[in-house]
Amino acid sequence: MFIVIAMMFGGIAFGYLMRRHRFTHIGRVTIFFIWILLFVLGVEVGGNPNIIKSLHTLGVEAIFIAGMSILGSAIAAMLLWKNVKKNEEKSKDNER
Repeated sequence: MFIVIAMMFGGIAFGYLMRRHRFTHIGRVTIFFIWILLFVLGVEVGGNPNIIKSLHTLGVEAIFIAGMSILGSAIAAMLLWKNVKKNEEKSKDNER
């Protein structure tokens, strides 16, 4: 775990030091490695018989978790939007 965190902070430090340089292909490289990681994950899942046997149960749980995450995010965004609008109205009233 410390290696992952160290790599992330190393990347942040490298990006900070190299911020004046323009990396034009970094988006393509990132997408390429994401596709590689997804493929390797699929190989790992496909090679594990326990996961394959319980895939139907895991799929239902995954859909439930994803749905609740989307619902929670939508509710939080709605509450934040209402709060921002209310604060904007108070600011406009105080300026008058």
